[in-house]
Amino acid sequence: MVEDRKLNVLRAIVEDYVATQEPVGSRALVDRHQLGVSPATVRNDMAALEEEGFITQPHTSAGRIPTDKGYRLFVDRLSTVKPLSVAEKRAITTLLEGAVDLDDVVQRSVRLLAQLTRQVAIVQYPTLSRSTVRHVELVHLGGARLLLVLILSTGRVEQRVVELAEHLGEEELADLRSRLNRAVIGERLADAADRLVQLPDEFDQGRRAPVAALVASLVEAMSDHRSDERVVVGGTANLARFGDGFDTSIRPMLEALEEHVVLLRLLGEATSSSTVTVRIGAEGPYQELSSTSVVATGYGPGDEALASLGIVGPTRMDYPGSMAAVRAVARYVSRILDEG
Repeated sequence: MVEDRKLNVLRAIVEDYVATQEPVGSRALVDRHQLGVSPATVRNDMAALEEEGFITQPHTSAGRIPTDKGYRLFVDRLSTVKPLSVAEKRAITTLLEGAVDLDDVVQRSVRLLAQLTRQVAIVQYPTLSRSTVRHVELVHLGGARLLLVLILSTGRVEQRVVELAEHLGEEELADLRSRLNRAVIGERLADAADRLVQLPDEFDQGRRAPVAALVASLVEAMSDHRSDERVVVGGTANLARFGDGFDTSIRPMLEALEEHVVLLRLLGEATSSSTVTVRIGAEGPYQELSSTSVVATGYGPGDEALASLGIVGPTRMDYPGSMAAVRAVARYVSRILDEG
């Protein structure tokens, strides 16, 4: 009973501090929250929370603010994540449904996250090495030239123009298209490349050269890892909401936003699209960013994440709302990729 009451007091302190950015006193808690106890009991609970390291007194005022340990307990004990409003759900649907390709999906997602959370949003491009082949298309461009189109489970599309030594008829092209797709659809890229290398041996000697040329282009397209370390950042203007502490809070964040490797480490390893992770203050990988928190999750078709997305902001953030927004955007992007 006492522990539950103290948790309620901590929750009220966190919510008020996030809303007002001012230290919270016992009188304010009693006035704003239905805690069901006397001001004296609230003061005793606050003293106990302070002794246990969950809240602290920043200066001589009577108010208290949460510590990183307090935020951690608050997040760990969240029974429900704040549901998105109807307007927020509509914004996600409207913005993301209009995306025309993978680049557009990523750009719209980062803008949306920044708007919903009022924090700095980070979206990693889907990692090529984790994706599978969805389809291979061959299109005649005239003469002996073909357009090779590789479509991946991430929604990424790679195109190559292949100049063959001789013209392929429609029946030959259809047969080759069918064999290529049978060999690679649903396969991880590394496995697909291994299977493709063996494909020319299935053809007569006279047809092996054009098949080998197509296979070489397709394997090259599969090994293009340009996007594996790419991230997109949005909402940097939201850093102005930090207010005080430029040198300790904002400057390190601005410097971190210049380094994509740093941002990928901040997001962490995305192994699941069903779990939202929260790293608070010093729990993160960089000591100079100890005044910030990261809320992140993986996204991708199915349960396995192909990449991650999330937000970075001050430890004084709306954790329930941020977690809900990150989870909702990730789920919607995953659905778009799943549907192709």
